[in-house]
Amino acid sequence: MAKKFRLAENYINRELSWINFNERVLEKAIDKKTPLLDQAKFSAIFSNNLDEFFMVRVASLKSQVKAGVTKKSEDNKTPTEQLIQIREKLLPSLQKQQTHYLSNLKDAFRKENIFLLDYIELTSREKNWVDNYFKTAIFPILTPLAVDPAHPFPFVSNLSLNIAALIRDPDSGQQQFSRVKVPQKTIARFITIPSDLSDKNPKPIYSAIPVEQVVAFNLNLLFPGMEIEEHSFFRVTRDADLELRDLEADDLMIALEQGLRKRRMGGEIVRLEVLKTMPKKILDLLMESMDVEEADLYCVDGLLGLDELFELITIDTQHLSSTSKYGKIHNSLKNSQYGLLEDGSIKQEEFRSIFSIIRAKDLLLHHPYDLFTSSVEEFINQSADDPLVMGIKMTLYRVSKDSPIIEALIRAAENGKQVMALVELKARFDEDNNIQWAKQLEKSGVHVVYGVVGLKTHTKIALVIRKEKERLRSYFHIGTGNYNSKTSNQYTDLGLLSVQPELGQDLVELFNYLTGFSKQPSFRKLLVAPVSLRRGIETLIQREIENAKNGKQAKIKAKMNALVDPSIINLLYEASQAGVKIELIVRGMCCLYPKKEGLSEKIRVVSIIGKYLEHSRIFWFYNNNQPEVFIGSADWMRRNLDRRVEAVTPIEDPTLKKQLNSILEIYLNDNVDAWEMQSNGKFLRKSAIKSEEISAQNKLMDF
Repeated sequence: MAKKFRLAENYINRELSWINFNERVLEKAIDKKTPLLDQAKFSAIFSNNLDEFFMVRVASLKSQVKAGVTKKSEDNKTPTEQLIQIREKLLPSLQKQQTHYLSNLKDAFRKENIFLLDYIELTSREKNWVDNYFKTAIFPILTPLAVDPAHPFPFVSNLSLNIAALIRDPDSGQQQFSRVKVPQKTIARFITIPSDLSDKNPKPIYSAIPVEQVVAFNLNLLFPGMEIEEHSFFRVTRDADLELRDLEADDLMIALEQGLRKRRMGGEIVRLEVLKTMPKKILDLLMESMDVEEADLYCVDGLLGLDELFELITIDTQHLSSTSKYGKIHNSLKNSQYGLLEDGSIKQEEFRSIFSIIRAKDLLLHHPYDLFTSSVEEFINQSADDPLVMGIKMTLYRVSKDSPIIEALIRAAENGKQVMALVELKARFDEDNNIQWAKQLEKSGVHVVYGVVGLKTHTKIALVIRKEKERLRSYFHIGTGNYNSKTSNQYTDLGLLSVQPELGQDLVELFNYLTGFSKQPSFRKLLVAPVSLRRGIETLIQREIENAKNGKQAKIKAKMNALVDPSIINLLYEASQAGVKIELIVRGMCCLYPKKEGLSEKIRVVSIIGKYLEHSRIFWFYNNNQPEVFIGSADWMRRNLDRRVEAVTPIEDPTLKKQLNSILEIYLNDNVDAWEMQSNGKFLRKSAIKSEEISAQNKLMDF
């Protein structure tokens, strides 16, 4: 009989679990084995993640406190208690990040003849160049804003970098406060200094200075005739979550555009970042003028806005980055590139259309190891140009700014095909980009829809209808990641290219559900949220429980980004107590305790933080030695199971099943980028536990 337990005592707070995940990202940044440019990249990811966490999760908790909400989290914590614990956990990590930047990253770059300089380190020639650059490229666009009875404290926009200055009139002796916003979108964060100005030998590969220092040390030009007494830098984070009520919006696009304008204006401040050296007089004035509480103040000993370390990734030094090794054309698609072979030669007689290849067998794509350009993009490109293709339907969640997919859809419409694109306008922080794409697609004759009222469409599906021998055949792609050419090289994702009739019919009906008013109660093979996905996953877990109770071998292996859903966690605890062996690969939040005596002794949890950002989802169920395997866009979270449109597809080809099982085993045996979750909820680096090093992502590159 399963042991009875209270969920609150066996559920890890999701916010604290997320912080634990981001700490693992930071550990990747400060690991000496991580190439230098990758260290900068992962430190930037840590900061970017944290910005979004404050804008959404912390903002939500603060709103609950302000509204007097007393409802507790699954682990029995009030919003106020969660905010206190969030701050306590973040402070050491923030200090660790700054120490790494100042004492490790900059020094290591110097040894590679790359210099991230402070203004006071510049030679006289470099200072002259920087000061002239300020006068010609920055000074004309700056707007100093004074604060006095005639000039109220200016609005400080979300995530903007600012200089606070105390200036004095030498004649009257009157002191005044002024704020200068540092330009960010029009000017690079790190201003590159010509190498020939350096007195170093050999000349630097790259030298740069933060733009805010260029402005700060030229403030006298902004306030001629005045004395600059003090200056310091600050940055604010505001509530940026869009609250949209679809049912009340006559036009979702108009509602979103209005919401985005409100976001740019900014909600309440949820974080104020300042330098530790900021003079108390300036700090007191900032906090009072912007109504910032002590709990929202974060003093930084280093550089504000380290998310902009992303700029350094473009430095042309391949040996300092691990991303120089790209993927390759999928073996089955080598002759499908309009006759282009791997050696670059063209042999038109050997060309096979991608449709004939898919008809022959299902293809499992594993990005970035299998190139996105030669698989998914090629599928859409050939569909746009093939005269036998009658129609294309796609969901678009996050799309790159110069998207070949969008270009292909526009070309398909111009070629007279029926083209439908579901553009998810509510993709957080991509809303503006998606609105622009939606408008462009509509102008080109593409039918554009925005999804189901009240639900975010997160599924990644593409359906191509082709006329063959007087009948229509459905070709399709179902994936775990976005149709985004840029991120396909940075994230690991999976996709299925197939022509299976039942799955094709499921997708036809799913698109009808997305574009029309149908209420599809079930699907043949697809597990679709919010219709059947939760029920389907719970049924699959329950079957393993019944097999274990009947003395049969029972196993579950699953890979996902987050495990948060309380009902699924309860069921996994029950499965463990019944004897089901459970191995989970969870990149981010995991609210379940593994290896806990009497509760979850059969559950193992691993987190992979490698050079590629793990994004694929795989669900594998032993099923009495007749495994059922699925891939799809959904994590085991309430939002994915109940509040989003998701599609999870079975993989039925025995060869592809074995391939997915091998991928899972490679991850589970990784001993370089893997973290093992302990019974107390903490993660330990597996490389610190065992000496033998096995990198999953290197093995997968050669898989």
